Amino acid sequence: MNLYLDVRTIIIALGIGYLIALLLASAYWLDRTNLASIKNYLLAKCLQIMAWFSMALRGDSVPEFITISLANSILLVGTAIEIVTLLNLHKPIGLKTNKRLTILTICSIIGFQLIILLYNKEYIRIAYISWAIAALIIPASRLVLERETTVLRRVTGSLYMIAIMVFFVRGIIALQSVKAASFFVPGIFQLISILGIFLLTVIGSTAFVLLLKEKANQELVQLASYDDLTGTLNRRTFTIQARLALAQFAKKEKPVSYLLFDIDRFKSINDTYGHHVGDLVLQDLASQVKRLLGSEDLFVRYGGDEFGLLLPGTNEAESTELAERIKQSLSGGSLSESQLVPYTISIGVLTIVPNKHTQLETLYATCDKALYTAKSNGRDGVFRSQSDKLQEAIASF
Repeated sequence: MNLYLDVRTIIIALGIGYLIALLLASAYWLDRTNLASIKNYLLAKCLQIMAWFSMALRGDSVPEFITISLANSILLVGTAIEIVTLLNLHKPIGLKTNKRLTILTICSIIGFQLIILLYNKEYIRIAYISWAIAALIIPASRLVLERETTVLRRVTGSLYMIAIMVFFVRGIIALQSVKAASFFVPGIFQLISILGIFLLTVIGSTAFVLLLKEKANQELVQLASYDDLTGTLNRRTFTIQARLALAQFAKKEKPVSYLLFDIDRFKSINDTYGHHVGDLVLQDLASQVKRLLGSEDLFVRYGGDEFGLLLPGTNEAESTELAERIKQSLSGGSLSESQLVPYTISIGVLTIVPNKHTQLETLYATCDKALYTAKSNGRDGVFRSQSDKLQEAIASF
């Protein structure tokens, strides 16, 4: 049994679907007027709506320049902008990728116009525009292929890859079925065309909202978990992760090292150069230390100029070496060529093999005493606390 569909009704319905997506994005935009991604998404949807409603006018004494040439060109531009917007929600695509997509879009439009001028056959136009859309969607596959991605991004990228295959098959069928290769002729080609366009509509609209929400959630986690000045973990998040690390390495019976340090005479820096320069010193310190850390190391700013490091799996020799490297990298450091602000730090170090009774608070208290000793010894130094000091701290708790 053949399924006959009124094509004009389908096209209008698709246009209305894009219009609804536009209205939803506009409502979201009211509270976020500076969000460039939403502005670009709105532009893409506006162009796609114009394209679909222009196609719906085909056959009503409307010039083919509007219903075919202009409509498909606008559709290509709208698709390109939508893909770029979605990719930028994941991670900025860079100038090179952006330039390539722009060139691909322009070349696709020029090629389509040349087909209309030189060999204006419907099946050729359909095959070309199908492959052009597939080519524009290909960059969305990076949502699947990149290592650091989320389940939502992988699913979105997978759906786009399905859409790429649908449009590629649509182009092949168009070339093989010359007479039936029309969106306006009922049959398998019409169903494949509707499937491809429906996939793009659903993916483009749903994925944007979900990815935008995911990005907002990630930003909230970032704000809740990290110090906004230095980018280190805040005290609450560090405490949670450090306790988990201690429990994990207690089971493994492997060493864990803890470093506590602050900037020598930091108040003098603030008083002499101002709090703005003091903030730059803190940022410089955090930046220099991060370069020396491993992926499992935990870096916290407790407050003011006091910082801590938990180094899972690091023994005494390794932690001493790291402490010295940190100290040496900061001694005589400068914020910029024009504003030289030398500063040093004092570090307290402790290494233990944790057990189920080990508490982060006792590590802090023991290292705090070691830090005080380092300062008493003349600052700009490292002092290691021994495990017996930890036992005394445990007894005091």
